[in-house]
Amino acid sequence: MNRSAAHEAAALVDRLLENLIATVPPKGRAGSQARTAIGDTRANAMKLLVADEIGPSLDLCFDLARLAGATLQQIESVRARLDQEKTVSLGATLVKNACVRFCLATEGAIIAGMSFVSRQDVVAIKDAMQQPFAEAGEIAADDMDSMTYQALVRLHAAITNHLIETARPLPRMLQYWFADALPTLVIAYKLYDDAGRADELREENKIVHPAFCPVSGQALSA
Repeated sequence: MNRSAAHEAAALVDRLLENLIATVPPKGRAGSQARTAIGDTRANAMKLLVADEIGPSLDLCFDLARLAGATLQQIESVRARLDQEKTVSLGATLVKNACVRFCLATEGAIIAGMSFVSRQDVVAIKDAMQQPFAEAGEIAADDMDSMTYQALVRLHAAITNHLIETARPLPRMLQYWFADALPTLVIAYKLYDDAGRADELREENKIVHPAFCPVSGQALSA
């Protein structure tokens, strides 16, 4: 990459890694390793870009951030901010597109390790992944980069299949209505004959205060 493009790309990488390091917990060995790798990459970004060698370093940064505990929502926030970057040079554009793909790959790895108790959460994540992959795939197709396009399609398909299989054994959702606002303990007893499932209802319906529930909501069928 020529130096002019490298200067633009280096500034983009610095902003990206500043957002990425914010996802790393402040304590723990894994967090320390992630912060060290991110700091080294920020410090040497210009040199790595001129030599066209920044890919492995960025890959390591994302991988270590994930291992340190970065969440799906945090990495998606990094991707969304990166998506708003406006690039001029070809080199900076290529770096931006590559970093978006690193974000999507990292999100896929995080999803693979997640445990779900709510079918609603599984569906929400599956739907949320549609647009980012569609946009990344369209860019790869416009660039006539068939290998990247096929890799994105395979990754998206693998994530979707994993989420479908994860949701399959979860109980289905049914809608309920009551005449008055009731506590989760009462609702759980009325629906399941088991007040111990109150937390389950609270999590499923994202209830702010368990003593004051909306009159309608969703409950598991079993």
